[in-house]
Amino acid sequence: MSECGGRGGGNSSSSSDDAEDEGGGGGGGPAGSGSLSPAPAGASSAGRLRRGLRGASLMARRRPELLCGAVALGCALLVALKFTCSRAKDVIIPAKPPVSFFSSRSPVLDLFQGQLDYAEHVRRDSEVVLLFFYAPWCGQSIAARSEIEQAAGQLSDQVLFVAINCWWNQGKCRKQKHFFYFPVIYLYHRSFGPIEYKGPMSAVYIEKFVRRVMKPLLYIPSQSELLDFLSNYEPGVLGYFEFNGSPQPPGYLTFFTSALHSLKKDYLGTVRFGVITNKHLAKLVSLVHSGSVYLHRHFNTSLVFRREAVNYTAENIHKWALENREALLRWLRPHGGKSLLLNNELKKGPALLVFLPFNPLAESHPLIDEITEVALEYNNCHRDQVVERLLQHLRRVDAPVFRPLAPEPPAQLPEPPLITASPCCNTVVLPQWHSVSRTHNVCELCVNQSAGGVRPSSVGMPQCSFFEMAAALDSFYLKEQTFYHVASGSIECSNFLSSYSPFSYYTACCRTINRAVTGFIDSGQGVFETPTVAFSSLEKKCEADPPGSVPHIEENRYLFPEVDVSSTNFTGLSCRTNKTLNIYLLDSNLFWLYAERLGAPSTTRVKEFATIVDVKEESHYILDPKQALMKFTLESFIQNFSILYSPLKRHLIGSDSAQYPSQHLITEVTTDTFWEVVLQKQDVLLLYYTQWCGFCPSLNHVFIQLARLLPTDTFTVARIDVSQNDLPWEFMVDRLPTVLFFPCNRKDRSVKYPEDLPITLPNLLRFILHHSDPASVPQNLANPPTKECLQSEAVFQQGHISHLEREIRKLRAEISTLQRAQVQVEAQLSSARRDEHRLLRQQQTLEKQHSLLQLHSRQLQALYEQKTRELEGVARKLQELADASEDLLTENTWLKILVATMERKLEGKDGAETLPPPREAGSDHPEPPGPPRLPGSTPPPSNSSSTLASERSKENRTDF
Repeated sequence: MSECGGRGGGNSSSSSDDAEDEGGGGGGGPAGSGSLSPAPAGASSAGRLRRGLRGASLMARRRPELLCGAVALGCALLVALKFTCSRAKDVIIPAKPPVSFFSSRSPVLDLFQGQLDYAEHVRRDSEVVLLFFYAPWCGQSIAARSEIEQAAGQLSDQVLFVAINCWWNQGKCRKQKHFFYFPVIYLYHRSFGPIEYKGPMSAVYIEKFVRRVMKPLLYIPSQSELLDFLSNYEPGVLGYFEFNGSPQPPGYLTFFTSALHSLKKDYLGTVRFGVITNKHLAKLVSLVHSGSVYLHRHFNTSLVFRREAVNYTAENIHKWALENREALLRWLRPHGGKSLLLNNELKKGPALLVFLPFNPLAESHPLIDEITEVALEYNNCHRDQVVERLLQHLRRVDAPVFRPLAPEPPAQLPEPPLITASPCCNTVVLPQWHSVSRTHNVCELCVNQSAGGVRPSSVGMPQCSFFEMAAALDSFYLKEQTFYHVASGSIECSNFLSSYSPFSYYTACCRTINRAVTGFIDSGQGVFETPTVAFSSLEKKCEADPPGSVPHIEENRYLFPEVDVSSTNFTGLSCRTNKTLNIYLLDSNLFWLYAERLGAPSTTRVKEFATIVDVKEESHYILDPKQALMKFTLESFIQNFSILYSPLKRHLIGSDSAQYPSQHLITEVTTDTFWEVVLQKQDVLLLYYTQWCGFCPSLNHVFIQLARLLPTDTFTVARIDVSQNDLPWEFMVDRLPTVLFFPCNRKDRSVKYPEDLPITLPNLLRFILHHSDPASVPQNLANPPTKECLQSEAVFQQGHISHLEREIRKLRAEISTLQRAQVQVEAQLSSARRDEHRLLRQQQTLEKQHSLLQLHSRQLQALYEQKTRELEGVARKLQELADASEDLLTENTWLKILVATMERKLEGKDGAETLPPPREAGSDHPEPPGPPRLPGSTPPPSNSSSTLASERSKENRTDF
């Protein structure tokens, strides 16, 4: 009764609770009135949640086994999840063991398991060690492997080369070293190190750097080697030490360590360290006391390390040398990745980039010596005696007396006059845009102080200073209209008053040189021959010669043999111009790709190239690749760039014109063919576009239709890809697409298509007709057009209009023909579609038949297999019956034998019974009759056995 009461009490309590919940949820009226107003949504959801929780708790109280089962199920799920995750870790395949990175015959010790402790052990026992940290999968490491082996083959008897696999996760190198890139090369000189090598991964560069680490100090025993050391383009630091019975004088080890510190900070090794032990050689560089250190600088004052001001330590010495060094030439070695190296150097100002093949292991570099000589002369603004002595040494000119190279007081150095007072002449090459350059493109200016004029002398004349020639050039260009009337077929000279000085005059003598002639440098004849073509304006003749080759300053010595451009005009040029050049060297064996992008020919036998890059002016100039890279051509190239009105042409990089077909509706223009196409005797409409311009391809059909409408003999439609082809500044545009129109008779009056006008065929035709009409050109009031000219122009326009009308009629006829052809093609297409539908239906029918035949074939195959199995079963049964019949025949034979035997025995027995009884006289047990029996033989069967055999034979007879 208690169990039932308990259950009933529970039910009543739960129902009362539910009732309370319902009343609480729905009772909203006063005094519990049965209001029917709806309850809020939040209250109803909260009530449902409370009822659900209360129901779950009641269920757990009534049936606790359900709660236990839920808890057990949750625990089982957690255990299964943990077991699954633990087994997932075992699925990871362990890494394969590392293998040797270098061959067994390599001179490099390969620690391919990352044995860093063994590497440290062998490093302590060697004087110089190179550690090559690599990753087997790294492409740079694989590429550097052969270079390391080649360098080790040369230095294996002096340097220990050790390669360490720093990627194997179980090796100590991976656990102790944390490199962000591979490969990494460390060098150790005894206990000093590591010195990281960051240069090119080339065997010769690596070997050179290792040799610098092996011998960081250069011993200088003689005056000649001292001059070689000081005249080098790299800054040098000299130390003077007296080895008088002492194997290691005071301060020598510190100086030796400072050289290693310099290699550690400056991996290019641009600062060289030398040692002088001769007292007389030391005095030439102002070194008196043992342990003194001297920093040589070519143009600024050389310095001596002040030991009383700064502590004499290796760190301070190399820091002092790096901070106060003077770079005459700089090596650029871009690593090929994203870097600001070139940008930071080119932002400093105009740069002369010289590409030359460089062998770091070579003992001498003649071309670098010539470039060093050019740099020394270019920056020798005050004609320093030390620099002049070093230049003589570079030129292999022996000085009569060897004077000290230490800097002397400025009062003892004679300063040459910057401006000469005597008359001087110089050759000027006129720019291409100059009006005089149409007939006279080479002039000779002579600055003098009298109005009588000075004609060029055939003997020789002094060169004028930069300032005087700049003033003469300005005056000459300002007086171009005056000189315009001097044009004739011979040498013409005129005197002009200088614009800067009222008492100074200059003489200008100009000659004409045929621009199309090539090879004028090699042949000295026919240079000053006047062309037979008379001067005529572009208003009367549409043909215009494209700009040809203009002689540079380096070519003037061949054009004007009487003018000798001496080296004095080049010395100190960097201080007389506001376009001072920074000179950089690049190894063409490593960075020839940069030279090709700057304009060097890709198919050249000698990889030598020079270019001037001016980032501020957004232009660069190249030295003619046909000229050899030498001191003479470099000086002329620098002079050509430094003058006020430089005749150098901005180098334009363009695509190959041979890849575009010549016969085409729209002519593809490149940098090389721009002048040829634009300045031809035709009206030219030029479209500027690029490959990345999305709107440009949509105009192709418009220009194709335009090209088909207009006659090709008098009009050219062209386009140029400005992303692949550079143009002169006056022909560049600031937006794409852009259309320019070059009229036939007025190439200098090119017109830009309006930007706010849609580019359509009617608009283009109106634009061309409007600007090709001479009536739209401003009329010259002094020379008004005549009636005959207007009539001829009207006839020309009428003929042009009639030609356009004929072309339109032809187009309409072609359109109608195309429409008829379209109808025929559509009819053929409809017939082809019907045939296609018919063939499709036949194909579907054949496919159905084929499927039915395949099904029938499968059924026949199954039936064949079934019959085959049945026949095999029948064959087995027949074989069993045959075997059984053979057994029965054998048994029958044996039974017949037994029956016959039994019958004989029975007959013998019957005969014995008929005989009289035996006599009992012989023995008590007489032997039965029959054949005699041997001893030990089996007795004959008994009567029972014979009876049984007879019964079996009867049964057998019955069966048969």
